[in-house]
Amino acid sequence: MSLLLDTHVVLWWLTDDPTLGEEIKDRLDHEPEVYVSAATLWEVAIKQAIGKLGAEPADLPERIRDSGFRALPITFDHAIAAGRLPLRHRDPFDRMLIAQAGCEDLTLVTRDADIHTYEIAVLAV
Repeated sequence: MSLLLDTHVVLWWLTDDPTLGEEIKDRLDHEPEVYVSAATLWEVAIKQAIGKLGAEPADLPERIRDSGFRALPITFDHAIAAGRLPLRHRDPFDRMLIAQAGCEDLTLVTRDADIHTYEIAVLAV
């Protein structure tokens, strides 16, 4: 199963946060097809810039980029799909992840209950 990680899941994995269970951590460490969206790095960089995430480490987006997960760029098809999603979820970053998961047939790993209302595969953490 190919996985796409929600931003909070990437951050929990990167910081070894106990919120992310051992079974999921192990799976992320060993699953060959785990993706991180360009939208996640964009979201982290913005949230650091406005103070919603701590300023340290200053290279957090780069650490995510270099984490070893596969990169998932944003394509025109992803953008169109995100724009056409029902407005049940208004966070633009989450909407992009939902669209990417749908377009690329990925399972979105998330804790966000609102994402479960869309017709995509979800792995709840």
